[in-house]
Amino acid sequence: MSRARSEELGTKPIGPLLIKQAVPASIGILVMSLNILVDTIFVGNWIGPIAIAAINVVLPVSFFIAALGMAIGIGGSSIISRALGAEDKQKALKTFGNQISLTILVTCTMVLLGLWFRDSLIPAFGGKESIFEPAKIYYTIVLYGVPFLALCMMGNTVIRAEGKPRHAMIAMIIPSIGNLVLDYIFIYILDWGMMGAAWATTAGYLLCFSYIFYFFLSPHSELKPRWTDLKFEGGILKEMGALGFVTLARQAVTSITYLLVNNILFNLGGAAMVAVYAIIGRMLMFALFPVFGVTQGFLPIAGFNFGAGKFERVKKSIYTAITYASVVASLVFVLLMVFPDSIVGLFLSDRADLSAEDQATNAFVRENAPSAMRWVFAATPIIALQLIGAAYFQAVGKALPALLLTLSRQGFFFIPLVLILPLYYGATGVWVSFSLADVLATIVTAFYLQFELKRLVRKSA
Repeated sequence: MSRARSEELGTKPIGPLLIKQAVPASIGILVMSLNILVDTIFVGNWIGPIAIAAINVVLPVSFFIAALGMAIGIGGSSIISRALGAEDKQKALKTFGNQISLTILVTCTMVLLGLWFRDSLIPAFGGKESIFEPAKIYYTIVLYGVPFLALCMMGNTVIRAEGKPRHAMIAMIIPSIGNLVLDYIFIYILDWGMMGAAWATTAGYLLCFSYIFYFFLSPHSELKPRWTDLKFEGGILKEMGALGFVTLARQAVTSITYLLVNNILFNLGGAAMVAVYAIIGRMLMFALFPVFGVTQGFLPIAGFNFGAGKFERVKKSIYTAITYASVVASLVFVLLMVFPDSIVGLFLSDRADLSAEDQATNAFVRENAPSAMRWVFAATPIIALQLIGAAYFQAVGKALPALLLTLSRQGFFFIPLVLILPLYYGATGVWVSFSLADVLATIVTAFYLQFELKRLVRKSA
């Protein structure tokens, strides 16, 4: 039965198949994004805007370590999808076993290093002055749970590679709901402040890990690695590393971006300006969930059919994914352009007992965040092409173009822009850099993808 489910990736019509894969992925990402969004709203209303800035400082470090698991997951899942398409079950099992071993080894090492250099990393990412202490509390507790998050990110991509999007969705929903419930208990009822927010997040990681562990032990999964599969194999590690490096490089550049933007904005407007960026950052994670869902649904379809030599289906999956993702991205764009003030207001509290600093920060955020949000999301309708294009090369095992396209937006374009434009236009230069980088990266991706589509036409002829 499980094998039949994975074979659906190569037989069902692309449109309905993409919807079947993308809807659960979108729901899972939606719930996870809502978790981050509502978590930030709770923190802003029950603790204060400085706490929002503190969490924004911590995210790059914890996300980078978690991204190690995602990188190993996506790199290995590309191999698994193609192996299942080529009916090479043994290679799929060996790859999954190597993913498990590598994720545990690498993330635990990084957590130890992250704790050792804690007092240096937090200020480097913008955790200065009033932001430092709450950021340190949150950072320390969350880092304990990050290895479990990394295993979850790795396992979730493998579940999708098996063609089980519903279970992948459930794995994302469980920790999100758990985190929100525990937020209410730890922050609102028990009044644990930043410590409560951190423990709620860490407990959510453990809940997610518990479900994924159950899935791979259950009859739902066709991948049951043996102890011998956990032993590293050079060829698999090399291919997995090359493909996974794309994801890791993207997250590394994202962490560098947070470091730069947090520090640039702190120098321009202090903690209040960092709070503006924190809110926009949450919206970047939340608002584009359907686009990311289509991208996640597209990956196993492209990988399986490429491995099976069905190049016409690969080409059709690219066109269909770009079309679907562009439609939803345009809808998101309209909402963000029309309602930015209402969105920003959700994160801010009108409580009379807020400190003078928090009240001043709230007023600053209300005034500046809506216009900043419009600039950041100005290019949203065209980003689908860039995301799907980069994802395609990763799905079919072409590491170099996948790496170049993944790094193009933030690495090649955004970082230079954000270093230059604020010198002339202040904070507006920071916000404009986001949309300009989107436009430039989309142009480059379109150029690469055009040549690749011509190759697929020749192969399918």
